[in-house]
Amino acid sequence: MNETGCTRREVLRGLAWAGVAGLGLGARVPAYAAGGEAQQADRLHLLPPGADLLEALGKKLAAAPRRRDFKTVPMTLTDPDAWDDQAMQDVLHYPGNPKMVWHNTELGGPWLNLMRLTLNSQIWAFKHPNFLIASVTHSSAALALFDQAAWDKYNFAKLTKGKFKRNTFIDIPSAALADPANFQNPEGPFSKKATSITVLQKRGVVFLACHDGIWGLAAHLRKERQNPDKLSHGELAADLTNHLIPGVILTPDVVGELVELELAGFTYAHS
Repeated sequence: MNETGCTRREVLRGLAWAGVAGLGLGARVPAYAAGGEAQQADRLHLLPPGADLLEALGKKLAAAPRRRDFKTVPMTLTDPDAWDDQAMQDVLHYPGNPKMVWHNTELGGPWLNLMRLTLNSQIWAFKHPNFLIASVTHSSAALALFDQAAWDKYNFAKLTKGKFKRNTFIDIPSAALADPANFQNPEGPFSKKATSITVLQKRGVVFLACHDGIWGLAAHLRKERQNPDKLSHGELAADLTNHLIPGVILTPDVVGELVELELAGFTYAHS
């Protein structure tokens, strides 16, 4: 044990992660962005100086497999091949500190802005550039994790009672393209005007999706006859899973995952 309380194994793990940081964040350009939007997303480099471990995590997550070719899925997952196990393990074994898990449930709530504010204070006020946020995203907030094709096919706007006509949560606000060196800019990439899932992903936030929630959503869609292909329950849940936006980590159950995250040292917050 050294004077900071880290074991030799933890120190070596941190060095190994930092060693791949120079390869770049590696986050994929969102599949829903096309043309100029895709180029804009690719130009976003929003990690702060010194965020070597967070950058390395981004590289690992970009390389981790995401199966999105399911034909059908069972109610309860038991095989790690059925979810994004490698990506989840990378998050659980992240050696940087501090780290926080946000339990987000309300689509129209302040959850994205609260995570933005937490990031800003941890990075610039408390000087923790490797600060990591994981968003455990379910209930109505989980709708933000599906691509626009799913919104259109299953009429998710109806589920929001018309409050959201499309998935604006994955937009790239123009404020996000301002100079990131000016972190005090009230209309820049770290301001409220640049708050979206896409921008937060570029800042290192990881979003977790819930299989059990997807199963429940599939049941609701079938009950409401919002099932244009007349799929079985398992087939509809599979199709929804295949429409998760890039970068999202599929878990068996996000509330169950909270236990694993807290055991791994994540501080809990709820919005």
